[in-house]
Amino acid sequence: MTDNLAAQFLLDPAVTFLNHGSFGACPRPVFAAYQAWQLQLERQPVAFLDPARGLSGWMREARVALAGEIGASPDDLVGVMNATVGLNIVAQSLDLKPGDEILTTDHEYAALEKTWAYVARRSGARIMPVTIPLPLTSAAQFTDTIMAGMTDRTRVLFLSHITSATALVFPIAGVIAVARARGIWSVIDGAHTPGHIPLDLDALGADFYAGNCHKWLMAPKGAAFLHVRNELQPMINPLVISHGWTEDRANPAPFGNTPFIDAIEMQGTRDPAAWLTVPDAIAFRRAHDWDAVAARCHDLVQDTAGRVACLTGLPQLCSPAFCAPQMAAMPIPDCEPLALQKTLLAQYGIEIPVFKWQDRTIVRVSAQGYNTQPQMDLLVTALRNLLTLSNAA
Repeated sequence: MTDNLAAQFLLDPAVTFLNHGSFGACPRPVFAAYQAWQLQLERQPVAFLDPARGLSGWMREARVALAGEIGASPDDLVGVMNATVGLNIVAQSLDLKPGDEILTTDHEYAALEKTWAYVARRSGARIMPVTIPLPLTSAAQFTDTIMAGMTDRTRVLFLSHITSATALVFPIAGVIAVARARGIWSVIDGAHTPGHIPLDLDALGADFYAGNCHKWLMAPKGAAFLHVRNELQPMINPLVISHGWTEDRANPAPFGNTPFIDAIEMQGTRDPAAWLTVPDAIAFRRAHDWDAVAARCHDLVQDTAGRVACLTGLPQLCSPAFCAPQMAAMPIPDCEPLALQKTLLAQYGIEIPVFKWQDRTIVRVSAQGYNTQPQMDLLVTALRNLLTLSNAA
């Protein structure tokens, strides 16, 4: 893989950054567009934040651009701060009763586990996690496991599309269809999906789907979306009631959008610059043939995961068909994760997450257009040296 794209990013050249999956990294021209929006806001805040003078139209332009990338209608999307915010809007809008069940898995993101725990405490609903067998090798294996957890009390199916800790691509289409047929709301955490794997939300058919634009789409931090099927939008309430909300859900809403969009997007004083830069992030990807870049990144990740598996003798968590294309969770021998993470950064300049997941210790590697083969070689060398020392002790 060539390294010519590294100059397009603002990352510290002294750090081998192998953790794009956590917060992403924004290309220089996209970040410049972001700052230009912020400057325009500061030069005339009143005019900028007045929906009638441009803000409502600019927000829609970003929705239209994103909708074309993810197979959705722009009227079914709203811009939010991050996927967790979008999923909180959904979780806290659902009318759950004592004894209702929220079906989920043992691979979900910790912040959303807390979200559902909060909702369950307030509503009396119960969280019902199922264990996904590993290694994940077939869609049928996944679908059968989820369906076995469904009961006549299941009201919500909550799944990640791409898991954070284990970097698996869950084959969710089949279980979403089953949930729809059984009258179960499907709520999907797509934090890692936009810009990472092809996404067609209309075809997927999930009731509620939230995704980040600041990770693999490479927009600035603070750009994400919530997608809600049109017929379900009247049941969604914002976390903060502000100028865009109307009690009677009048259509058109106060600022000319749908009530769903105005209630969530028109929040008064906030900086929308990250969301407004989503079209620039999409344009950057197209200008640099990002399909080809992503393919090279995929090869880097799969090769590195294979080398680490050979080094440790530990099996990978899934067959290649269910691995996130640009991210891999690599099991390593048991150790103190924080100590290893700090040592990798201090001794080798490698920024990478190391953590415990269930009974495994995981190093999760990400590759983006700024990464190179020598950087992956350095990681393998570092793990060989440090894990050998740990085993010898």
